[in-house]
Amino acid sequence: MRAVIQDRYGTADVVRLGDLPRPEPAAGEVVVRVHAASLNGSDRENLTGSPFYARLAGLRRPRRPVPGSDMAGVVTAVGQDVTDLTVGDEVYGELSGYRGALAEYVATPPTLLAHKPAGLSFTEAAAIPQAGCIAWRAVHGKVRPGDTVLVNGAGGAGGAFVVGLARHAGAEVTAVDRTDKADHLRRLGADHTIGFETEDWARHRERYDLIVDLVARRSPYRVHRALRPGGTYLLVGGRTRTLLATLAAGPAIRWLTGKRVRVLAVPQSRDDLIAVTHLVTTGAVVPAIDRVYPLGEAPAAYERLAAGANRGKIVVEVAAGHTGRPTRPPRAGSAP
Repeated sequence: MRAVIQDRYGTADVVRLGDLPRPEPAAGEVVVRVHAASLNGSDRENLTGSPFYARLAGLRRPRRPVPGSDMAGVVTAVGQDVTDLTVGDEVYGELSGYRGALAEYVATPPTLLAHKPAGLSFTEAAAIPQAGCIAWRAVHGKVRPGDTVLVNGAGGAGGAFVVGLARHAGAEVTAVDRTDKADHLRRLGADHTIGFETEDWARHRERYDLIVDLVARRSPYRVHRALRPGGTYLLVGGRTRTLLATLAAGPAIRWLTGKRVRVLAVPQSRDDLIAVTHLVTTGAVVPAIDRVYPLGEAPAAYERLAAGANRGKIVVEVAAGHTGRPTRPPRAGSAP
């Protein structure tokens, strides 16, 4: 089978198209013919092996050579002890171990897979899992109508879901990213935009009820000042030293100020996936799809991701001609 292979850490030129044996299902596994896979910020980290926690996939090189965690496709084989999926089922989800999606076939336990709604194309379904579940954990139950929410890194792979879910909850949303993404951020529904090159949102004082930081680089002792009394700052991704500093400083900041400054841990969850997908199928929030690349152009997809040029999710069409047609107009940020 054709697959994208990454046998070392580095820049986009370390990924290449190659051939690997087609997998067979072990007990408790299914084999899925992958129709579409999408890239996340974690795929950029797993490409470079940085921050250091990205090397949990392998200290010197990835233990599993095929990258990619989010995918949608069709079940082609079922192993022993699998009862909730059958051959021919259309499924989507996030792969355990966060690798394996960029191949024509993948063997995986079905625990993180869900039945693809008929109203979604494979492209749309593949764009949901990791980004949608992170946004669900960041926003659900934390935002009330009238709250002010800031999303740092809103123009990338996961920001659209955070902005969309916060707006759906009735918040006033400020989106931060590159200045040239301002129009894209407004199409997502942001009330205000900030170009990080010209304005430092951490200088704002007691302005936000919730800050979701997808690309954390600032000291926790700075970011909490932008929170209103009782507000919450959630670090989702960023530099290792910022993550460690936030883990260490969070309890002290809570004790001194009453503000919550913490790292958001997002376990892989089929229940979260189904919950956020319901909001997609009902039109409450939509995935922003930046571009769709054929499997053979995966290095170019990674190059765009690594440069931070994407406006929303990059999707790789693995099975040519089988991603399906979107059932609604093109998503905000999609390529013409």
